[in-house]
Amino acid sequence: MGKILVVDDEQSMREFLGICLRRAGHEVTLAQTGGEALEQLRTTAIDIVVSDLKMPGGLDGLGLLEAIKTGTIRRAAVAGGTPALVDPEVILVTAFATTDTAIAAMKQGAYDYLTKPFQVDEINAVIGRALEKRALVEDNLALRDQLAGRVRLAQLLGKSRAMQKVFELITKIHSVKTSVLITGESGTGKELVARALHSEGVRATAPFIAVNCGAIPEELMESELFGHRRGAFTGAIADKLGMFQEADGGTLFLDEIGELSLGLQVKLLRALQERKAKPVGATEEVEIDVRVIAATNRDLETEVSRGAFRADLYYRLNVIEVRLPPLRHRREDIPLLAEHFLRRFSA
Repeated sequence: MGKILVVDDEQSMREFLGICLRRAGHEVTLAQTGGEALEQLRTTAIDIVVSDLKMPGGLDGLGLLEAIKTGTIRRAAVAGGTPALVDPEVILVTAFATTDTAIAAMKQGAYDYLTKPFQVDEINAVIGRALEKRALVEDNLALRDQLAGRVRLAQLLGKSRAMQKVFELITKIHSVKTSVLITGESGTGKELVARALHSEGVRATAPFIAVNCGAIPEELMESELFGHRRGAFTGAIADKLGMFQEADGGTLFLDEIGELSLGLQVKLLRALQERKAKPVGATEEVEIDVRVIAATNRDLETEVSRGAFRADLYYRLNVIEVRLPPLRHRREDIPLLAEHFLRRFSA
């Protein structure tokens, strides 16, 4: 059984296919236009797209097929915490069949092409074969990754043993609720790891908000984190949401957490403990649902021992630690990274 997206501007056909496919045991979502289908594909992992060929709104079935097969769709969706390995198979349906359109559809990568009217058994059989093909492709990709070693996770690259350990850890913890502390020298990719933890996890469709704790003046930092009420201070002409509220349901990434003042460390600790934030000038706290990921290039244990960083906040943030190796400790990744940047910038 698969996750199927039915795209048709005719309500009767759309609902008919939805009923038939659900009766066959599939999970079905519906879209009226190609644009609506694209939005669903960006937020949901789909196995099969069954689309009408001719649709109004500027994006017909062939256009939707091209968008899927050329890789212009970059889904942030997850299925059970794991991103889809391959793009969905596409089955086109039309009442105006011609040899030219059939050839064009197959050349662009459509799995099959059906002409209205068709039998329910016929569409079920085609979808069954498409799901079998998809399962084989995913199995082959998974086997290849196991044999060759995974070299990419989200925007991270690396085939060295050091990076393989980082990939394995991210895969294990991407959907846990606890805080994560990412440590490593400047330039090792701490924000990329934070984004990978977010995009691979169950909060992927919610906001990812990043803040550099060393780049914002101390007197403005509390307002940036927790927000403020109108009139709370000179220049506060309107209510402002803080980053905790903006990241609600998602991830708040606190880069260079070691730069945070001791006073703000106390307020951050309370927000993490109580899962509430108090905007500047407010009389009541607001509830927050945020996963906090912090990063630093400092040795926070040393900072704690010399009194520059609160021990209780350190242990609250460092529930799970991800240590990133510097490039000099993963030199076998240099050709891989060089090729990646060459392809990226030569384009």
